[in-house]
Amino acid sequence: PDVIIEAQFDDNDAEHGQDHLQDMLTDDIKKLSLDTGEKGKAAGVTGMQRTKQDDGPKANDPRLLPDEFLQRTAKVVYILEKKHSRAATGFIKLLADRNSELFKRCAMFSPVDHRVPRVYVPLADCPPDFVSKPEAYSQMLFICRIVDWKEDSNFASGQLCKSLGQAGEIEPESEGILTEYGVDFSDFSPEVLECLPQNLPWVISPGELAKRRDLR
Repeated sequence: PDVIIEAQFDDNDAEHGQDHLQDMLTDDIKKLSLDTGEKGKAAGVTGMQRTKQDDGPKANDPRLLPDEFLQRTAKVVYILEKKHSRAATGFIKLLADRNSELFKRCAMFSPVDHRVPRVYVPLADCPPDFVSKPEAYSQMLFICRIVDWKEDSNFASGQLCKSLGQAGEIEPESEGILTEYGVDFSDFSPEVLECLPQNLPWVISPGELAKRRDLR
């Protein structure tokens, strides 16, 4: 890793000139190099001793390096809980390779949220004239739901659920955000509406109003 050496520059350094400051930095770099070399030799000697004794790691084995020189890696082994709704807002377009077999069956869905992968969607889910006039849908927002994502594929598989409308307009954009986050914005059911007062107009009684904090 790169090492940054800081040095203070004051009036005394100004008297000695820039060469003095350069010499100080050079000395610090040499000391740092010597320290690193000594650590490397010590690690090499330790590795040789272990090799002779128990046929352990070789001198070039990464396990002999100090921890600060190693990049830890990991892999996902199990998904405890799926937090994402698997729904995304985005645009559809034709595949680039028109001669491929996949071009005849699928379109590419590009999510607005770049954290979501691009998705293959069946052409049957797309508008009937999408293949002949793809430019007409270049600014049309769609909702896609991911149904599968194979380990060896860069793209997920999904289904187009709904056409929201023109990108940039308030209603389609709002509906897309609510759908992505799993917010139920459908109309209330009759059972819920029956819980409300039926005699309209309804007003809060003075006794009830006295117990409430007025935030109007």
